[in-house]
Amino acid sequence: MADKMAKPFLKWAGGKTQLIKDIEKALPNDIKNDKFTYIEPFVGSGAVLFWMLNKFPKITKAVINDINEDLINTYKIIASKPYQLISVLQELQNEYHSLERKDEKKKEYYYSKRDTYNSRNTDNIVHAALFIFLNRTCFNGLYRVNRNNLFNVPIGSYKKPTICDKENILFVSEVLQKVEIYCGDFEQTLNYAEKNSFFYFDPPYKPLSETSSFNSYAKAEFNDAEQIRLGNFCRRIEKKGHKWMLSNSDVKGRNSNDNFFDEIYSDFLISRVQARRSINANADKRGKLNELLITNYNYEQTLRTA
Repeated sequence: MADKMAKPFLKWAGGKTQLIKDIEKALPNDIKNDKFTYIEPFVGSGAVLFWMLNKFPKITKAVINDINEDLINTYKIIASKPYQLISVLQELQNEYHSLERKDEKKKEYYYSKRDTYNSRNTDNIVHAALFIFLNRTCFNGLYRVNRNNLFNVPIGSYKKPTICDKENILFVSEVLQKVEIYCGDFEQTLNYAEKNSFFYFDPPYKPLSETSSFNSYAKAEFNDAEQIRLGNFCRRIEKKGHKWMLSNSDVKGRNSNDNFFDEIYSDFLISRVQARRSINANADKRGKLNELLITNYNYEQTLRTA
């Protein structure tokens, strides 16, 4: 796969492409040269998943999960019916690009497709195509739904966005053949763990402010109670003998008195690494900040810190 590495097919708030080097340095040594099962309970755009599958060919099984049914449907369609999906995406791309310099018609087209998506009356292939279309054409590539599970992001300002990336969809489909894909609560992933399993958690981040929340990926909010439940789940995983890594926002970096994660994960190794937040409605708030990498094992800490 060296010459055809799959990459995320979505833009995603909190995507981990920029942290791959730090994640690699923080991996447990005993999985790097041995067979293991890789489990990602909050798969999102799959940046770490695709990198892991390319980097470690000895992965015997990979398990991905997400509570977002529309996201998981898209993964399943790419895995099982990539050419049918490409056909629909190509049609959407041709139609959208034909509206260049016709701003009002382009808006009508976008909101019409958004309504169709929210109706959920199409087949799974078309619904997956609309999921990708909206991600590629909406404001900042943001995925957000309201409490009724209706996608409500307005149109973006991209002139001719790539909606159908045929080559990458086929690469993604190829690597997904060794991946088990599930939709549901993150705790169910423990059912699929085997000996020498490694979990990577990338949950919706705890907001750094009231206006910086990007955790509305599903109609149920991932609030503080859910963050605490995840911390308890990580303890269960450790008792089962599995190793895990978790990333989240560094709320203490914004408020030195905020020990929310330091208390939840006080028994584990907490590292602060430098990241760049690129999706924010306020351009002044985009830029470098610290994020957390937490593990239930020790490693040589040579991570980039602020």
